[in-house]
Amino acid sequence: MRITCPICGERDRREFYYSGHALALDRPTEDAGSEAWDDYVHNRDNPCGETRDLWYHEMGCGAWVVVTRNTATHEVIATKLAEEASS
Repeated sequence: MRITCPICGERDRREFYYSGHALALDRPTEDAGSEAWDDYVHNRDNPCGETRDLWYHEMGCGAWVVVTRNTATHEVIATKLAEEASS
């Protein structure tokens, strides 16, 4: 898979570190029970189709990039610097 860094241009995905879904997760309150915390720490959706993920250009410029991609086809639809992306 190739990812276009908005700063460096198109690069192999191995230059990037995948950090998960780009939308904020609903963090449980401090006094939430153990089930809520277990769900928050261990469970994530695994959608088939279009997703927005956060990637770090670890072996490049060090930018955080929001990548819109299709998990079924591996097509990268769009990339944007995280600081410019809206949730």
